[in-house]
Amino acid sequence: MNKVLSSAQEALKLVGVHDGDVIMLGGFGLCGIPENLIAALKDSGVKNITCISNNAGVDDFGLGLLLQTRQIKKMVSTYVGENATFERQFLSGELELEFVPQGTFAERLRAGGAGIPAFFTPTGVGTPIAEGKETRVFDGKTYLMEQWLRARLAFVKAYKGDRLGNLIYRKTARNFNPMMATAAEITIAEVEHLVEPGELDPEAIVTPGVFVKYIIEGKNYEKRIEQRTVRPRS
Repeated sequence: MNKVLSSAQEALKLVGVHDGDVIMLGGFGLCGIPENLIAALKDSGVKNITCISNNAGVDDFGLGLLLQTRQIKKMVSTYVGENATFERQFLSGELELEFVPQGTFAERLRAGGAGIPAFFTPTGVGTPIAEGKETRVFDGKTYLMEQWLRARLAFVKAYKGDRLGNLIYRKTARNFNPMMATAAEITIAEVEHLVEPGELDPEAIVTPGVFVKYIIEGKNYEKRIEQRTVRPRS
């Protein structure tokens, strides 16, 4: 079975991206984001997207590109501090935000992939995060019920992948990508290096190909750094 497509544009055309879609996008800051798929999503012109992503990139890169064109209606995120466009649109009421503690975000994704519709966590109890949510007491401690995160589409980024869709990630670029790959109906993976079946160490595969519908080999990765910090010169 060959799941390889020639481009991100072809992948989006095959899965049929529509206005109002809910899409998961891997990445932490600008690390491990599906750059080619984000660019194709921008070029598609679809609007009113709900993006489930740790953050919204920066003003001129990552999901910040889709904020510039006002294609995103809602963000489900844990951190938004690097994006002034996000701030302006949120404060003006143009952009909806579901703010999620980062550990809860990770577990909601994992639960979505595991078929667990809800779970209880102490994180957020007694804060605005808990408003409107069910709480229960276990062993004398209050816990908050959180629901899984699922989506029709997931766009993930991996370091290497084979034609069967098996994926290997590189260091911190792994972040939320593996969980998102399991929590969507259709997962499209873009990889830096596309290899033949059998070339990947089976013990190193993180996302089995069964979770990946299509795979593309990405091009022209910028791999930007959000905050470059170096030691003062002596």
